[in-house]
Parts: sequence; C-alpha cells; structure tokens
Amino acid sequence: MYLSLTIAFLSIVSFPQFASSTWNTNEYMKRENSLIRPFHGSGSSLNNWELRGSAFASDTFIRLTPDARSMQGGLWNRHPCYSRNWEMEVHFKVFGSGKDLFGDGFAIWYVRDPSTCPGGAHCSVFGSNDYFVGLGVILDTYNNYNGVHNHEHPYISAMVNNGTLHYDHDRDGTHTQVAGCSAKFRGREHDTYVKIKYADDTVTVYTDVENRRAWSQCLTAPGIILPTGYYFGITAATGDLTDTHEIYSVRVYDLDSPDQDPAVNKERANVLPSASFFEAPRDHVDDPKPSMMSGFKKLFLILVGVIVVCGAIFIGGIFYVKQNEHSRKRLY
Repeated sequence: MYLSLTIAFLSIVSFPQFASSTWNTNEYMKRENSLIRPFHGSGSSLNNWELRGSAFASDTFIRLTPDARSMQGGLWNRHPCYSRNWEMEVHFKVFGSGKDLFGDGFAIWYVRDPSTCPGGAHCSVFGSNDYFVGLGVILDTYNNYNGVHNHEHPYISAMVNNGTLHYDHDRDGTHTQVAGCSAKFRGREHDTYVKIKYADDTVTVYTDVENRRAWSQCLTAPGIILPTGYYFGITAATGDLTDTHEIYSVRVYDLDSPDQDPAVNKERANVLPSASFFEAPRDHVDDPKPSMMSGFKKLFLILVGVIVVCGAIFIGGIFYVKQNEHSRKRLY
C-alpha cells in the first residue's frame, strides 16, 4: 500500500515537469555551434571554434580586433550546421576612440568554406573572403561611398553569394545586398545583440541595440535558398580607421521540427545558395573617371581666359587713349 501511494505521489509531482518538457525550438540550442562564457581554450583553439588573425580570447570576451590600424580577426566554428532552419544570436560590442571617424565593422557568416584570412587581397570583406559561397550579414560602421546613400551608418546588410559576386567595399555592398537597414549599434554603453533567423527560405535579422530587452526587426529577405552543412563564422577588420570589435556569446538554435524527415535536409546539402530578389540599386555604376587630358584642358582654358581678359584690357586701354587724344584735338 505504501509503495503504491509513493508511486502515485511521484507521478503527480513529476507530471508538470514532464508536461513542461515538450519540444520548444528556443530551448534546443546546438552546443557544437554555440559559444558561451567563460571561454576556455589554448592558442588558436576555443570551445569548438578557431581564432584567426588578430583575434584573441579572455575568459569573458573574444576581441576580434583592437582599436588599431590594419587589423583582421576571425572566429570560426569547426562544426557544420546541418539544420535546414536555424537561428543565431550574437552578443557583441563595437567601440573605439574615434568620435566622428571610425571603422570598418564586422560580419557574421554562414558559408561553405571557413575563411583562412588574414593574408592576401582576397581577404577584403571585413576580414574574410571575397567571392564567398553562402550568406553574409555585414554590420558596417563606415560609409565608404562618396555618393549619397538613402540610409545612415552604421548599417546592416545581408548578401547571398554563389561564389560569382564581388562585394564592392567602395559601394558598401549596396548593389549585391538582398536587404538592409540602419542600426546604431556602435559605441553603446549597454549590451548590444543581433539575431539572424533562417526559416522557410527567409532570412530575417533582428537587433536589440536600444537596451529594451526585446528584439526589433531590422530586415527580412524571402526567397533565399541556403544549403545545409555550412559553417558559422564572425570576422572584423580595421583599415586607416579603427575600432574594437568584441564578441561575448554566440547561440545557435535548431528550428527544425523533431519529426521532420532527415531526407528533407539531405536534399539541401548540395544546392547552391541563391536569392530570388536583390534590392535596388543592383547594378554597379562606376564613378566617371577623369581623362588624362582633363588637367591640360583646364589649364588651357584658364590660359585662354587670361589672354582674353588681358587682350580686352589692352584694347580697352588703346581705345581710352585714342578717345582722350580725340577730345584734346577738339578742344584746341
């Protein structure tokens, strides 16, 4: 009798716990793709991740670049992500000594090939490879475009590449982005976060940069095809302008249904990344380049102008002298 009562009691107590343990996508964190403090590792190895370039780790932060010129740093996950639908949350901070001029920014990647940067001209996209294959979400702090953007910086943009597109740094990638939005994430005293969600062939980026403890949608891009089995990474770079770029945590969640057929994800393993839509302006239009004769032409026109003015003054002087002589003759 006591045994049966004990079993009944345990059943009643444990039932709420069982009921609350039903599947929840937000609780299924992929630990092999995540990185949480305190950080432990040695050398360039860190909790399933690798550090590249100027990046180094303490117990509480990973600094991709210091506030110094010409730095490139990267943080790359060693394990590919096989989820078709996933979500990535990054706790970060961008700050520096610059008041009006600072840069360049950092990028979050889901790509086929983890970057081997720094080193070489190919490492031109915020410390990672140009002509990459996959998705890049770029958090750009400096406006490189001499023309006029219809947005403010700092700026977040998403780019999907199959290996054939060039990220035009001088145009801030505006002709190849699938979507973008302004977000004032630099120089905040409080914590700043960005979340990238890929679900149902749609990339959505959220931010929490206003210390509201709530996500605000920044951009969304439907019609995005991404394969499974790609790698996550975060890279940053400075040039003549500088900033400190730090990462405090990376959390990746599996959004696939637990009863989803594994064959569905397998079908996505070998597809090429693609986007059904690119934001205007998609086409790159070069700035008009001055011809070799432009300087000579300007000098020639200035010289002609001086000669014309001097000639006019000379002729006017002669005319004035003759007029005075004619006036004297009439008086005498």
